[in-house]
Amino acid sequence: MNQGQIYKIHSDFYYVDDGVNTYECKIREILKKQKEKIFVGDFVEFDSGVIYKILERKNFIKRPSVANVDQIVIVSALKQPDLDFHQLNRYISLAKYYKIPTKLCFNKSDLKWDKHLKEEISKIYKPLGLDIVITSAAEHSGIKAFEKLLEGKISVLCGNSGVGKSSLINAINPSMNLKTKNVSEKTQRGTHTTRHSEIIKINKNSKIVDTPGFSNVKFDFLLPADVDLLFDDIAKFRDECKYSDCLHINEDGCNVLKNIEKIPASRYESYLAFIDEAKEYKEKIKYEGKKLEHSKKFINNKTVAKISEKKRQTSRNNLKQQIYKGIDETDNEEY
Repeated sequence: MNQGQIYKIHSDFYYVDDGVNTYECKIREILKKQKEKIFVGDFVEFDSGVIYKILERKNFIKRPSVANVDQIVIVSALKQPDLDFHQLNRYISLAKYYKIPTKLCFNKSDLKWDKHLKEEISKIYKPLGLDIVITSAAEHSGIKAFEKLLEGKISVLCGNSGVGKSSLINAINPSMNLKTKNVSEKTQRGTHTTRHSEIIKINKNSKIVDTPGFSNVKFDFLLPADVDLLFDDIAKFRDECKYSDCLHINEDGCNVLKNIEKIPASRYESYLAFIDEAKEYKEKIKYEGKKLEHSKKFINNKTVAKISEKKRQTSRNNLKQQIYKGIDETDNEEY
């Protein structure tokens, strides 16, 4: 059985690279019946044009569907469109949720942009341990630093349409000739030029995942009490809050609010917006009759199963019954 990585999916065909050759494959019927989801980036076992097994993933992103990536590189424009801190925080939080290392690139430095932004960017994001590069694909400025950011890794480029993701790759390797489109003067938005996800080799040892974009990123799949875990600059204060389920909005004894001046305003504003989205999810599952309590929790950067209070109480009752039963049996044996 051969092993390889899926680098492209088109219609019902899966294109696999084993490091030497590429193969056009179909998936085994049993995988179809099991409705097994296959992502670009998955490592698989295959033979004679048939994929038999999907190997364990080290990570994945649900939408766009990609797996086994080394990092997410968030590309933002300094101008045209204007830098959107809220959207940037959204992408950073998404990467945090999927536990994928993140780096930041700010493109279009050749345009007339507010130079105070550079100081603000450093002040907000360097304390989070995020590597930052400033580039201009048009003037080929900062391209070496951007190329070094990608070196030896499989990177997902993430960012709004029109920020220059394809232009940056073309600047590294002009033979790539990825399609680009200008930003609309009216909407200040670009247009998606990629229709499907595909792993592309951009130089000798670096690859990128060209994706259709991270559309409709919304935190309507989390409970409100979990949102602060996506913000390191907020989460570091949470353990000293008076209440374990504190949402850091207006609660008595909230340690986050006590330290609010230490948290960048744009980060806290994004946090509040994501809380509102999470509340929508909480209401949704409430009326669908699903349990609201967390089924998982984060400990030491790991997701572990969380036993509900109801189940914990049931376990305690069972334990007590077993103890009393053992005592009764012992007493009976004495007589």
